[in-house]
Amino acid sequence: MEWEGDTLVVESTNFSDRWRDDRFNNVWRAPSDTLRLVERFTRLDAEMMVYQVTITDPAKFASPWTVETYLTTNQAAAGVTQGPIYEFACHEGNYGGRNILSGARAAERVANTDSR
Repeated sequence: MEWEGDTLVVESTNFSDRWRDDRFNNVWRAPSDTLRLVERFTRLDAEMMVYQVTITDPAKFASPWTVETYLTTNQAAAGVTQGPIYEFACHEGNYGGRNILSGARAAERVANTDSR
């Protein structure tokens, strides 16, 4: 971790090999021994931060590539409740909970119908 002016730079290497499992052999997204991430966090103002990550992995990609997104405490402007800065990420919690519960409620309805 180091600072480049107003930007916090975090470099990550030596990813754990605990993910290794027969199910993941030859999967392109599994980390290789050459994976290197460089993350940059730059505060723009009191509410906004730029998050940038550059992925370098010669074993997987022909050249490095970079992703950039904005993080904000002004969630109301993004159509969400206001709160602390957090990572915008896709995860199963977005739909998984709803789908699990709707499936459980459907199973309960079937069970209640069968018991009559």
